[in-house]
Amino acid sequence: MRNIFIISGPSGAGEDSIIAGLSKLLPIEKIITTVTRPKRIGESSGHPYYFISEKEFEQKIERGDLAEYAQHYNGNYYGVTKKELERVAGSGKIGLWKIDYRGVETAKQLFPSIIAIFIIAPLEILEKRIRTRDNLTEEYISERMEYTKEWLKHTDIYDYTIENGQGKLDEAIQKAYAIITEHTATA
Repeated sequence: MRNIFIISGPSGAGEDSIIAGLSKLLPIEKIITTVTRPKRIGESSGHPYYFISEKEFEQKIERGDLAEYAQHYNGNYYGVTKKELERVAGSGKIGLWKIDYRGVETAKQLFPSIIAIFIIAPLEILEKRIRTRDNLTEEYISERMEYTKEWLKHTDIYDYTIENGQGKLDEAIQKAYAIITEHTATA
């Protein structure tokens, strides 16, 4: 797992933007999460998730196929299969694993040496970024902000914190790049 790094942060923190920026600088292979939520317009299996039924997910739990999983605030399951971790670990590329803080806690128990990078921005910026997304209800925004506040109680599980403030994306990408290259150079 020396070539796998966790990128984690609440909604609006910019993890996807940082991952996209890193993919221009490094040979990146994203770890694809398996989910039970319905596909959205423009999504397909493997982009950005593997989509399966709740019954299929529960069968994977029973068989021990998952490295980590959680049932999220929306009732859907999210998890990463052991097979997916093996695929990325053997890819010869740098694996980026995007998970929430509960997934980080589990991953750190399973793989204590895995490096976890926390991406954050000030709360008012996170809320502003969430509000710019399409067709979101006030209830959804409120849920996301409450979840973010809960997330902030668990920052001690991360090895590094990068603030992705407004207009600071390039700086955040460079900080993540420096962390990853430092750890891959010593691996």
